[in-house]
Amino acid sequence: MLHRAKIAVMSVNLNVNLTVNQHSLLSGIALAEMRRLFDAEYRADFGDWDPDGPYGYAPADWHVLAWLGRRLVGHVGFQRRVIEVGGVEVAVAGTGGMLVAPEARGCGVGKRLLFRAQRSMIKDAKLDFGYLGCRPAVVGFYESAGWVRIRAQESHTDRLDPALTVVNDSSPILICPALRPVTEWPNGDVDLRGGAW
Repeated sequence: MLHRAKIAVMSVNLNVNLTVNQHSLLSGIALAEMRRLFDAEYRADFGDWDPDGPYGYAPADWHVLAWLGRRLVGHVGFQRRVIEVGGVEVAVAGTGGMLVAPEARGCGVGKRLLFRAQRSMIKDAKLDFGYLGCRPAVVGFYESAGWVRIRAQESHTDRLDPALTVVNDSSPILICPALRPVTEWPNGDVDLRGGAW
């Protein structure tokens, strides 16, 4: 029991360094570390990670990486895309690939990644909103990082067969402000005009 408490205290004091990287400029070291991080979590169920088509989801244009020394312990990515919401075009940062290594969970790394991604959505990519879909179990985490849940029917191409369209009206959708406040999000159905993130 004492051993577990000591680990928990150490993890709270984790001092990670965050970097923001354009996908096209990722170093070989960053790509190798991303592959290690994602394969450790998902390889058994989904196979090898592919940076240009991660598990059939849309790839990121920007990556926010959390480093503990030379080891990558966290990632979130986003892709710039103009989607349609209620007949209105909206420039979003389609956000995905949110992952924190087991040894870095529970000490705020995930929130720091999301806050830094939001700054990058504004400064680097100049987008109106962040946008993501997630499992119901993690909605609270995203809300605690300033994301707001919206209710809408969403359509996007299937991750395994891009010839198919998936229409979803029950999975959680969240947005965050970037250049525009969430109060300016249009009402209506969402067409991602491509694959989900």
